[in-house]
Amino acid sequence: MKTHLEDSTRDRVARTILETGPSTTALLAEHLSLTPAAVRRHLDALLAEGLIEEREPRVTATRGRGRPARLFAMTAVGRDTFDQAYDDLAASALRFVEEQGGRPAVAAFGRQRVAELEARYRPMVAQAPAGHRAEALADALSADGYAASTQPAATGHGEQLCQHHCPVAHVAEQFPELCEAETEVFARLLGTHVQRLATIAHGDGVCTTYVPRSTDLPSPTTRRTAQ
Repeated sequence: MKTHLEDSTRDRVARTILETGPSTTALLAEHLSLTPAAVRRHLDALLAEGLIEEREPRVTATRGRGRPARLFAMTAVGRDTFDQAYDDLAASALRFVEEQGGRPAVAAFGRQRVAELEARYRPMVAQAPAGHRAEALADALSADGYAASTQPAATGHGEQLCQHHCPVAHVAEQFPELCEAETEVFARLLGTHVQRLATIAHGDGVCTTYVPRSTDLPSPTTRRTAQ
């Protein structure tokens, strides 16, 4: 039985949107070394299948004449096509945890879940120069399938850690404690307070975390992991 994404080129287009976030036809064509016409053909097919959706581009004061290029973003259905097979089981397990111990038990489970990630990521982040720790964390997250990247914050102060994919997004929609535990880990690893601005679980296209920029943040190895 064929899946939605068996076509290799169409799969590349969809995966690029998943990993890089909302994209225009021109950016996709450049990234994939395809013609805009070829990309549009695959975008139309993905739109028809409900795997992607059109989004209004942000209006900026510096935008030139003409209509801004359309943006294409992954839908929840599109994300499901990749690797959301165990959501029902995970959600059922957490509902059982909640029934047995309430929401505090769910929060404890969330902290335990990310403890392993924290232990594995800590050496990579600690070895990075102070100004590149968020980038090192993004690389570690990407290796685990989160398709993460960093970019300067819109304010010009600090940067944004962006996760374009979340394997537990549907579960986190019901149990935000998972996102909260992850944010706490980011703060400990980066040695500074961070702020979660958006999450895929709440319907945003990308999980976005604000990280203040500083050249003198303490090394994560000097901070004790919260118990």
